[in-house]
Amino acid sequence: ITDTDVLLSFREIGSIVRSLGCFPTEAELHELLAKVEEEEPTGYVHLEKFLPVMTKVLLDRSYRPIPEDVLLHAFEALDENKSGYITKEELVKHMTEEGEPFTEEEMEEMLSSALDPETKAVHYRDYISMMVVDATDDLPQ
Repeated sequence: ITDTDVLLSFREIGSIVRSLGCFPTEAELHELLAKVEEEEPTGYVHLEKFLPVMTKVLLDRSYRPIPEDVLLHAFEALDENKSGYITKEELVKHMTEEGEPFTEEEMEEMLSSALDPETKAVHYRDYISMMVVDATDDLPQ
């Protein structure tokens, strides 16, 4: 298989970009997709076209990480009982029924790292500390 044979779906692009510690807005993500989209839109992008664009995004630090306090505020808004955690069911409901819904695959990926295996809940302060990118860990200048 060559790079030209590898296709990424538009849905995968968002997950890939976020997994690299970049958190573009939906508008910024659409701009990124427009740069790599084929002239005849197919919903897929060739890996060889995506890699140089994503490399430039990383080197230019185009998308800053979401600040920890913003993430905390978002989880606290979902935690109606102010218990410090949200249940798996609550998280799935919010992430699959509101806003831009997660796919089942995206939800499974999130739950695999967010869910406490013993309590089956998301202790969001712990999860946020795992997700937050320390500014000192940035790419070299």
